[in-house]
Amino acid sequence: MRRRPNYLAGAGSLVWLVLVGLPLYVMLAATLRTRQAYAENGPVSLPDSFTLDNFTGAFDSGFGQYFFNTLVVTACVIGIVLLLVPPLAYAIVRSRGRATSAIFRLFLLGLAIPAQAVIVPMFYLISEAGLYDNLLGVILPRAAFCLPMSALILSGSMRDISPELYEAMAMDGASLRRMFFQLVMPLSRGGLSTIVVFSALQAWNGFLFPLVLTQSDFTKVVTLGLYNFQTAHGIDIPGLLGAVVLSMVPILLVYLFARRALVQGLMGVGGK
Repeated sequence: MRRRPNYLAGAGSLVWLVLVGLPLYVMLAATLRTRQAYAENGPVSLPDSFTLDNFTGAFDSGFGQYFFNTLVVTACVIGIVLLLVPPLAYAIVRSRGRATSAIFRLFLLGLAIPAQAVIVPMFYLISEAGLYDNLLGVILPRAAFCLPMSALILSGSMRDISPELYEAMAMDGASLRRMFFQLVMPLSRGGLSTIVVFSALQAWNGFLFPLVLTQSDFTKVVTLGLYNFQTAHGIDIPGLLGAVVLSMVPILLVYLFARRALVQGLMGVGGK
């Protein structure tokens, strides 16, 4: 039986493609044009000439320092999450005590507390600790806000590991430490990839903590560095979009390398 074409679905897909593709085209086309050509021809017109000055100009204006600072913050946040969350999730999954369950529920209350609600006491604590205008003062609170969601994701992934595998290793005389490193960690690659990408996104796109807890150009990150393209005389839109494209590259690379394990972790079958 011949199936009738679904014209409504095709039209909807075309509209979705235009809505998604047009902004991407405007962004990429603007990065390859001069500011004058962009102002004269408009954002949607085809570029008549190409230039890489917007990318080189971004680094000349100090964007390289902001890029490096963001890499440091992101790498440190991921490191803290990977150091603390796997043992925590392992204890949550393997423990049968009520105290552990109660502590885990209390820990998950962090998901209900927005950063905006604690930014004032956070500013006071960071200032009293002598970490104001220091990258460490951005890393620690960002990592703290990543822990509850990361623990929830990874504990769900570890629960997919069959109890028979634990019993088999226990019969072989394996200790809890050996089970953790030789069984749980290899079978939790999906969950680990998920929390790495989640933490990287949170750290790389973070705006509130760097805005409040840093001040000098030496500690700026990319989300704050984009303000440099706005002056009293207007906004350098091609330069701004060039910096935006540069800021997207690391996160896209993280996703490309971890996409398969990331999808498995989000589907809850990372340990299968």
